[in-house]
Amino acid sequence: MPGQGRLIAGAMSGTSADGVDIALVRITGRGIEMSAELLRFHHRPYDDELRRAIFAIRTGGSAALAELASLGRRISLAYAAAVNEALVGAHLSGADLAAVAAHGQTLYHAPPDTIQWFDPALLAAEVGCAVVSDFRRADCAAGGQGAPLVPFADYVLFRHANIPRAVVNIGGIANVTCLFPGGALGEVRAFDTGPGNCISDELVRRHDPAGPGVDLDGRLALEGTPLTPWMDAFLRHPYFQQAGPKSTDGPNMIAIFLETKKELGLNSFLPDQLATACALTARLIVDALRVFGDRFHGEMIVSGGGTKNQAIMRYLREYLGDDVPIRATDAFGVPGSAKEALAFAMLSVATLDGIPANVPSVTGARRAVVLGSVTPRP
Repeated sequence: MPGQGRLIAGAMSGTSADGVDIALVRITGRGIEMSAELLRFHHRPYDDELRRAIFAIRTGGSAALAELASLGRRISLAYAAAVNEALVGAHLSGADLAAVAAHGQTLYHAPPDTIQWFDPALLAAEVGCAVVSDFRRADCAAGGQGAPLVPFADYVLFRHANIPRAVVNIGGIANVTCLFPGGALGEVRAFDTGPGNCISDELVRRHDPAGPGVDLDGRLALEGTPLTPWMDAFLRHPYFQQAGPKSTDGPNMIAIFLETKKELGLNSFLPDQLATACALTARLIVDALRVFGDRFHGEMIVSGGGTKNQAIMRYLREYLGDDVPIRATDAFGVPGSAKEALAFAMLSVATLDGIPANVPSVTGARRAVVLGSVTPRP
């Protein structure tokens, strides 16, 4: 019942398509007064074949119908296995859950068109509980970007009466939530700043298709030097001249990066390319803080896989300056690896309670709407 603790399994697979994150969360309260306690976090990697299939469709932009149907089933079974593994580890079962909050795998995002691919009925059957999914479409139907949606949770978890805070998640795409001190939910500003890890990951995949698909800890990028002409040309793209609301996707950012390289006729070695990509990620995050005025006097709170990339974090500190503290969400009781999955668990409770959880000042929607579709417990 609303007001009593509800156990939710937040399930998230990001644009990096490395696997499924599960956050088992105990949520009490309603709306912006809810509180969330993380009970357990679990990550299940996608197998190599599934990850390759996802990237083939995302980068190629098309798939045969049979392939698309098969992919949806495989993604759904990966979600179900991840949820059930987390439950077993916590000595729980699907019967203990109020719902699974499942984002699905983004295959395409160019508002108002968006695809988060998986089968909620199959997930419900495999876990044995209700599923809340398809969070973006209601906001798109109301004229919004359908993203970012996490700012609702950012406001609940991190708002402060006196301190301005920039809550930054660096996944495949980087986004920022700007929380003004003492501000209402309707005053929140948030948007996708641009690439997070997506360009670096693509460069590594192209260099070594059979390799890990990631520059571990940013080690190669740290050996390189950012190429200023490449950065300047990239930053001139219209997306980065727009104010929010705005959102983007990995293939778009990768295409801009590679097209810029081609236009400039560059033939640099891999560490310089990676350093350029990491510097761009950091530069765009810091540029986003102009929302607060000429100078940001607050705290930056960071999460996501990109925080493990030492090159991104080095450039972020360099561009930000020494007077702005950078704190991990872990310091607030929210492990960075679990934050996005936890946020979708919170969004699902708002859905179950019939409370709008999009933020029109963020997405550009014409009105606040209840997000998500509910698939009943089988």
